[in-house]
Parts: sequence; structure tokens; C-alpha cells
Amino acid sequence: MSFLFGNRSSKTFKPKKNIPEGSHQYELLKHAEATLGSGNLRMAVMLPDGEDLNEWVAVNTVDFFNQINMLYGTITDFCTEERCPVMSAGPKYEYHWADGTNIKKPIKCSAPKYIDYLMTWVQDQLDDETLFPSKIGVPFRRNFMSVAKTILKRLFRVYAHIYHEHFDSVMQLQEEAHLNTSFKHFIFFVQEFNLIDRKELVPLQELIDKLTTKDR
Repeated sequence: MSFLFGNRSSKTFKPKKNIPEGSHQYELLKHAEATLGSGNLRMAVMLPDGEDLNEWVAVNTVDFFNQINMLYGTITDFCTEERCPVMSAGPKYEYHWADGTNIKKPIKCSAPKYIDYLMTWVQDQLDDETLFPSKIGVPFRRNFMSVAKTILKRLFRVYAHIYHEHFDSVMQLQEEAHLNTSFKHFIFFVQEFNLIDRKELVPLQELIDKLTTKDR
């Protein structure tokens, strides 16, 4: 499956990775949604009592993937090969794509192409039952946390690109509150469990400081 950037009448983002209703992960997702509703994001991201950290990270990673899909899906008409010939986050930061499997040597490509590669790669990880088990009692792989960290690090780059290159379009669409809330939730989550190196967050450090200061 791939994004269909060339054909605007087609769906521009991937279907959600659904968490099966009735499963323990579904209950965890509902718990997360309920706590988010309280408005206290710091508390909402904390590991619920008695829960497994891997499972909590898995459920939230799927949720962030879905959120970013939706957010990026609203601005694909503005993120084109012509307007975004490189995947950047402002003038200082440029990302080149490599997944270590199909593309081993980092390649320079347009933002829509990079995000297509990125989301396809993430979807493949989420669909891998050995990495993201949906059945109760199936253990997580030993390298689960390092894969989850790589997924979140790469998803951050989509937020960074949207903020730096398309925030005017986001405001035009009146989606800025949605974007800010989603990003703030994402940042609180990765900070709570130290899931992204600080140096990776530098392109949005000013915004992160602004969004998180009053909640310390």
C-alpha cells in the first residue's frame, strides 16, 4: 500500500491500524482517551497502575500514528513535490530516508515521498504481529522498545515538517488547536518514558518549551 500523491481524488493517507475491540489494548486505549479528556496531559501519559510498559507504549504509538496520519492528510494538497522538494524542518534541518532494509543508504527525496516511505515503513512495523502483538499473552520481542523509539523519532519529523513548512495552511484550515494538542500529547508521552533523544527534538525545541513550561 502506498500514498497516492499523484492522484488527489484518491485517499491521501493510510487506513488506521485498528486495535481490536474487546482486547486488553482496546481497554488501555479507552483508558488513555478518558484520562486525556480530563485535560491533564502529564497524568494522561503516565503508565496506569499494574500495566505493562511495552503494551502502553504500543497502544500509544498506534494512536500517534493514526493522529499524524489524519493531520498530515489535511495538508497533502499543500505538501507537493514542487513546494517541498526536500524533507525539511526549517532551513537548518533536512532529513534523508533510509529504512535499513529496502533503502540502506540514506537518500535525499521530496517531503511527500519521504513521508510516504516513512508511513509505509511504520505501517509495516505496526502490522507485524511479532512486534506489535494484538493477542493477549503473546510476549513482546526483546527489541520492541528500540523499534518503538525509532518509530516515534520518525513520526516526530512529520510534526516538525508540518510546523515549519505548513503551519500557515494548518491555520487556514483552522486545525492549529488540533495539531498543538496532538503534538503536546506526543511530547509529554516521549518525555515521560525518554523515548526520543533531546538532539532529535531540536527543530521544535522552542515550541516544546512553550507548550510544556506551564505544565511543569
